[in-house]
Amino acid sequence: MPQKVISIPTLNDRAWDFQQLFNIWSQVNDYREDVLFNFSGCHFLRPNAVAFLGGVARLIEFRMGTVYFDWDTLRDDWVKNTLSQNGFAGAFGSSSSGWSGHSIPYREDSKWDANSIIDYLELYWLGRGWVHVSPRLRDAIIGHVWEIYNNAFEHSGSEIGVFSCGQHFHRKDELLLSVVDFGQGIPAKVRTFLSSDPRADQLLAAGCLRWAFQRGNTTKEDEPGGLGLDLLKEFIQLNQGKLEVYSNEGYAIIDRDGERYENRDISFEGTVVHITLRCDEKLYHFKDETPS
Repeated sequence: MPQKVISIPTLNDRAWDFQQLFNIWSQVNDYREDVLFNFSGCHFLRPNAVAFLGGVARLIEFRMGTVYFDWDTLRDDWVKNTLSQNGFAGAFGSSSSGWSGHSIPYREDSKWDANSIIDYLELYWLGRGWVHVSPRLRDAIIGHVWEIYNNAFEHSGSEIGVFSCGQHFHRKDELLLSVVDFGQGIPAKVRTFLSSDPRADQLLAAGCLRWAFQRGNTTKEDEPGGLGLDLLKEFIQLNQGKLEVYSNEGYAIIDRDGERYENRDISFEGTVVHITLRCDEKLYHFKDETPS
């Protein structure tokens, strides 16, 4: 089979950029693919793209294909330095300076390790002081983001695990974290869970996401649950940040304007959770806490 060359474009975290990522996935979503990724047209990569591309590469390898990142085509110094600092370059055959600076490291979790994930979120993401939160609220938020990883392992059926990456953009005062899996996707899981209802097959992806986000709804058998995002949603809205979820053909966004659920024309088998926090000087804490 001839080698397939995929050009990685400049990728931000707008809807168009996610569509480009899903297009890349659709081009290589087969078995025994031989893929070369070319960076010649890439001048910026946000962490959602880094986590997603890492997952795509491991998916190709899992399906008995080969992956090669042509590092000689990467000429943009900012992208080169970022991929070196966050560890992505080192994970895929290039020299890496190891973690440093404002990067939240690229991470691959092939198996569930709760303590390691909590350490990652505390040491490299919310515990760095870029967003001012009380220790108690920090631990609670980390617990809810940890639940996103837990749901990915328990519900998605991903055979290659979960992929993460983040970045602190100090000039924009933003702190980002992306968590990606390549399982069946939330809408597909919800439709299967509700399959006893004849209307389930007709349930659109937006409706499935809305169902999954409601407190108490869960696809666990005989267990209470839900995505456990209530406190995280409240904090993000207070912070004027964003929580975005792309899964199958569905899209959900929680921001200061509320919650919105949409159906999109393009789909992929998996879920992306993308969190954007504002780094302001305000100290966030629980109402019953006295700020120090």
